[in-house]
Amino acid sequence: MTLRSTFRRLKSILGLDVYCRPEVAVETVRLGDPGGRWSVVPDTLGAGTVVYALGVGTDISFERDLIARYGVAIHAFDPTPIALEWAASQPLPERFALHPYGVADFDGTARFAAPRKRKFPSFSLVRKEGVGPAVEAPVHRLITLIGLLQLPTPDLIKMDIEGAEYAVLPDLLESGLRPAQILVEFHHRWREVGARRTREALKLLARSGYRIADVSENGMEYVFLRGA
Repeated sequence: MTLRSTFRRLKSILGLDVYCRPEVAVETVRLGDPGGRWSVVPDTLGAGTVVYALGVGTDISFERDLIARYGVAIHAFDPTPIALEWAASQPLPERFALHPYGVADFDGTARFAAPRKRKFPSFSLVRKEGVGPAVEAPVHRLITLIGLLQLPTPDLIKMDIEGAEYAVLPDLLESGLRPAQILVEFHHRWREVGARRTREALKLLARSGYRIADVSENGMEYVFLRGA
């Protein structure tokens, strides 16, 4: 166990962090550039796989690698101006479609707080303020977007939505969606969130048939595999 893991485990005992280890022994691979790298279970991926990427910012290196290696089709969702302006300036992969909507647990318009640091591209639904003005953008439930855009149901969902995961996860599961894999970046270290919210999310996913297949070294990014 590394010093970092030991420190995280101690903070977890004190209720200040969440320390988990994989619950199933399966092969995982890490894709993407440093800073945008995620693990995934390759056994469920192939040319017919449909991936939803919730929140993309200015880094789609993970999505590019998924397409290049496995031939998946990706539907990405991000309504924030930095992400949309960046995407408009990029040669996007053929099997990558970016939709200008945020994902929430309701349909309507939502306020996104600006990033906390100027160099960061990620706006947030749960934070109160950031460096720069907040923006308003359209949001929808995932099940609404599937019908609105006539999308195929997802086999894999990657969720990097700056604290909104705690509302979106229960909503997508209550909607009956059961992708083979769910990748989530949790934000329990934010003071607006707290470790309790991640523990509740972990219990909900377990009750829905998901097991932890991988946890990043920093303890924030999880891979959940269904029926393992």
